[in-house]
Amino acid sequence: MPDDGRRYELIDGMLIVSPAPAMPHQRVGFFLGMLLEEACPDDLVVFGTPVNVRFSLRSALEPDVVVARVEDSRGVRLEKTPLLLAEVLSPDSVLRDLNLKKAAYERFGIPSYWVVDPDLDRPSLRAYELDGGSYTEVAHVTGADTFRARKPFDLEIVPDRLVAKLRRR
Repeated sequence: MPDDGRRYELIDGMLIVSPAPAMPHQRVGFFLGMLLEEACPDDLVVFGTPVNVRFSLRSALEPDVVVARVEDSRGVRLEKTPLLLAEVLSPDSVLRDLNLKKAAYERFGIPSYWVVDPDLDRPSLRAYELDGGSYTEVAHVTGADTFRARKPFDLEIVPDRLVAKLRRR
């Protein structure tokens, strides 16, 4: 794909081209990755964008944050099932992240999927876990509420903290 600042993803052979993420999107993805990295056990590894996750020859995506096993993370792209994928919403990605990508991640057996809305007035985080082949929403926190993750490891996230620096004027 061309190196033109856009994100190129493939789901079941359908090419999805997205504009480069806005600054709040990038900041929240970066900070979420840092929080995960601080709590990450030694046998797991955290990646931020761009990391190519190849699910099949017809499906390759670039989630905003990925948690995978160290032994699965040695090649050019991640080809084994990661433990967590997180997407940060952008105005143009809401439907894609909450529907198309969520369905694809569910189908590919991703155990945990998080969606972060970086809205400065009301940031939020939704967490889904695979249960019997389907995602179940296990948390939906906003603002100062705390999400206490148990998978892929113990961690607490407060949506307000993800956007705190962006609120400063």
